[in-house]
Amino acid sequence: VDDAYASGAIGAANAMSDVFAMGGEVLFALQIAAWPEDQSMEQLETLFRGGVDKVREAGGVVAGGHTVIDREPKYGLAVTGRVHPERILRKNALRVGDALWLTKPIGTGVLTTAHKNGKLAPEDLASVIASMVSLNRGAARAAVDAGLHAATDVTGFALAGHAFEMADQSRVGIRISAHLVPLLPAAREHAAGASFGGLERNKAHFLDGGRVRFDGVDDVVRTLLLDPQTSGGLLIGVPAPHATPWERARAAHSVTATRIGEVTEGQGVIVTA
Repeated sequence: VDDAYASGAIGAANAMSDVFAMGGEVLFALQIAAWPEDQSMEQLETLFRGGVDKVREAGGVVAGGHTVIDREPKYGLAVTGRVHPERILRKNALRVGDALWLTKPIGTGVLTTAHKNGKLAPEDLASVIASMVSLNRGAARAAVDAGLHAATDVTGFALAGHAFEMADQSRVGIRISAHLVPLLPAAREHAAGASFGGLERNKAHFLDGGRVRFDGVDDVVRTLLLDPQTSGGLLIGVPAPHATPWERARAAHSVTATRIGEVTEGQGVIVTA
């Protein structure tokens, strides 16, 4: 996005998500930036401020950082966190019968691409930025408090790809009901005919490779489930005995989440309408 402060906040939220996806807490982070010599240093300072504020919101501190000269701006963080060994959320801990929950709507890839092409309305850009800067900290805390053990964050491999990762590592199948998957405003509109690098790579790897199957789903929905996300939500497995604790923990931490599918016997991911 064009806003330097928002870019810093998005980068920080995205980086810290790896810690939250394991049920951890952020301790500290190092900011790392590549910056062109002809770009404003004030913009870089604003970028860093966005990252610092987001790390503070997560309960951590920025302990320093590194900058290098490059032709293209780049920004990220190296994040250190901690988690209790008996409360780790893992990709390989799904069990048959678990319900699958998603904590953020999808569509960031197609929407930010539309923005780059000058086709995204300001209110829709605001919605996607608000989603990307939102931390997964509350969702992680709710999952841990509910005694859950299976989760991952939805990022570059898209919802379908990260679901496949969990299914493959847990040696189970996953069934997702596409009509239950929450979408960002205007995501469906801009997914029609969308084509960009990350999306095409996901299609080649997960769709053409037979890892994810779509049954009765149109091209737009298929695109959205293969759309690479930036700072996406958590995909969480909830066993039936933990359903009530999960509901209580979500309420306690003000977490919005949607049940989108279930874990089955078999292998791979099936997406139905």
